Amino acid sequence: MTKRLKFPAGIRRWKDSNINVLQREGFEYSLLEDCDNAYRFTAIATVEKIESIFNHFSSFLPDESFFILEYYPEETLLSRPSGSDKRPIPSVFYSPYFPTNIILRNVAPYISRMIHDGFVGFGMANNRKGLEFFYSEEKVLTFFTDNHLRLSNFFHQHEIPHSNNLVLPADYGHDHLSLLGFPQELLPKSLLPFDDNELDATVFCRELIEQLDMYQVEEGLSFFLTRKEQGQIEELIKSKLPNHELSEVEFGGLLLDWSDFVTECEHTFDGDLWEYKQGLIVRDTIQLVIEIAPKLLADKITSIVAEPDNTFRKILIDRRKRLDPPTEMKLSQNRFWYHGMVQKQGSDLRRDLIRHGWFSH
Repeated sequence: MTKRLKFPAGIRRWKDSNINVLQREGFEYSLLEDCDNAYRFTAIATVEKIESIFNHFSSFLPDESFFILEYYPEETLLSRPSGSDKRPIPSVFYSPYFPTNIILRNVAPYISRMIHDGFVGFGMANNRKGLEFFYSEEKVLTFFTDNHLRLSNFFHQHEIPHSNNLVLPADYGHDHLSLLGFPQELLPKSLLPFDDNELDATVFCRELIEQLDMYQVEEGLSFFLTRKEQGQIEELIKSKLPNHELSEVEFGGLLLDWSDFVTECEHTFDGDLWEYKQGLIVRDTIQLVIEIAPKLLADKITSIVAEPDNTFRKILIDRRKRLDPPTEMKLSQNRFWYHGMVQKQGSDLRRDLIRHGWFSH
């Protein structure tokens, strides 16, 4: 029988909450919607195994990967209205692609603190290989893969069984705890060498962000492209855009860039007109792939960008006017993103629009 689960210090179950529900190690998996042979694995593992699971998973990404960090920056906590019961939303940061051994070396001094802090999640991924690992602040393991047999064997190696009735922390009442909330004598042994400043997640996460040159990402766009789909897209871009400045950029990154661009425009676009047009060119490239891709792949990409597209339509004004799109892009669709201008224009964009006569007719 599987041993009863031991959780990190930062998760504390209420004593009177579902007292008969036992927590045990286990994993489950299911096919992802709109993906050919792609799976989401969810797992619970005892705390002593998490670091070895993370390191073992990294061996699937021997060349390069990017690191993922989720936590609550100090400004997020300070901006919470006094007396509000609404829980703040954590910020998510990605590193650029680095050699995996560089990421492991930088993460190693922080791994125990990230595992045990109840307000920190972390992971590692490589979109080109269709692989992602994430250990959330709920202390649940999530994996995305197009090779479910390899992941099943991975769990077997760590003595984590398949479960038909996986019990998650969210299934019972519990508290999230910061490492600063523990008397030193109650801290796990691995954390005893650290002082209060080093145990502060707002401090050690910021250090890690600086070391890995991480950048904040919006969580609005969620999708998964298999290795097969990414290979198809890469060949399409190379054949149709061999000399384009975006031809070497990962397509998944373009989808996220379009979503981030729309989000920025929704709040206020602070760049100038050239930077604004660069955002529209990203959408041009996505559209080119849609128009030359096989129907199933084209439909999937269209569904991924549907939400940011709809948002962008809503924030455009003066739609009878049009910015001049690049002449080298031969697209059959009428590009709505060039018709009109976003309502919330920063000073640089508005200045350039005035100089180009946008408001004169």
